[in-house]
Amino acid sequence: MISDSNQNIEIEAANLSKHVTSSEGELAILSDFSCAIHAGETVAVTGTSGSGKSTLLGLLAGLDVPSAGTVTFRGQNLADLNEDGRAALRGRHMGFVFQSFQLLPSLTAFENVLLPLELAGISGAKERATHALERVGLTARLRHYPRQLSGGEQQRVAIARAFAPQPAVLFADEPTGNLDAATGSRIVELLFNLNAEAGTTLVLVTHDATLAQRCKRRLQLEGGRLQP
Repeated sequence: MISDSNQNIEIEAANLSKHVTSSEGELAILSDFSCAIHAGETVAVTGTSGSGKSTLLGLLAGLDVPSAGTVTFRGQNLADLNEDGRAALRGRHMGFVFQSFQLLPSLTAFENVLLPLELAGISGAKERATHALERVGLTARLRHYPRQLSGGEQQRVAIARAFAPQPAVLFADEPTGNLDAATGSRIVELLFNLNAEAGTTLVLVTHDATLAQRCKRRLQLEGGRLQP
């Protein structure tokens, strides 16, 4: 296992692999990946389409299980937890921002941020949800539904939802992928500003070189393998 006695390791992957079986045989999506991510780091996972970026993110977050290797979060081997256990860990310690926003269309902006707080049993959920939306500049949009919001506004709701529980780690998968350049740039500034204020560990998947350069470290994948 990778170790570093001088810094706190938040997430550690060791010899991580993910294979799937198709009609053409076994396909290796990720192979022999090892990495340690320390608390407070900002890390970009880059690579061409199909290089294994989103698969890696899902494995690190415990959204998927590896074919081989291990993922540990603060020393807890995710393989030792069942699906409910991993979900509980994510609810307590992790936030997510996705390219497709993944807002619930039947809920208002406020309710989309409030729901995961209530499900996690976090006290002062309504106040936290309101404050989170205020922080992303959506005070006037609390009662609006996703269909009434622009793409940039929907992504701001998603960012508020991710930061509201004050997660230790924030995972972002192509957070500007569905936005125009100007809106994407504003979202990036918001994401990094909030992240710096909260001291969160940020792990993001992106094909945008400019966005990747904002991170302190880059993990380049090619054909499912980490490049030197």
